[in-house]
Amino acid sequence: MEAAEAAMAANAQGKFWQMHDKMFANQQALDRPSLDKFAAEIGLNMAKYKAAMDQHLYKQQIDDDSKTGTANGASGTPAFFINGQFLSGAQPFESFKKVIDAEMQKADALVKKGTSLEKIYDAEMAAIPAK
Repeated sequence: MEAAEAAMAANAQGKFWQMHDKMFANQQALDRPSLDKFAAEIGLNMAKYKAAMDQHLYKQQIDDDSKTGTANGASGTPAFFINGQFLSGAQPFESFKKVIDAEMQKADALVKKGTSLEKIYDAEMAAIPAK
């Protein structure tokens, strides 16, 4: 949770990817002192960063995102959704290609039936049964 909060605090200062890279390179050191050190190394405004961390400013957002993922079948990372089609875990390129190609065929069929390009995604999502 602290690593997720640190990433969000870095994002608020436009440095999400810098923090991401630091944490990914140091996966065995994601305790608060290490996260604070990474924040300083990437040049975050430490007063803003520490306030966000101490107040758990992003905890609710992270909890909500986690609950949404779990409700949709994502129980770990990585997890991918392509037009509502769920792919779990590290997948080879061909797995993505298969799903994307099928979704493109659906989109082409919708266009042939008169759906405008702007409405294809809405039509695709409407066809997915609610959970």
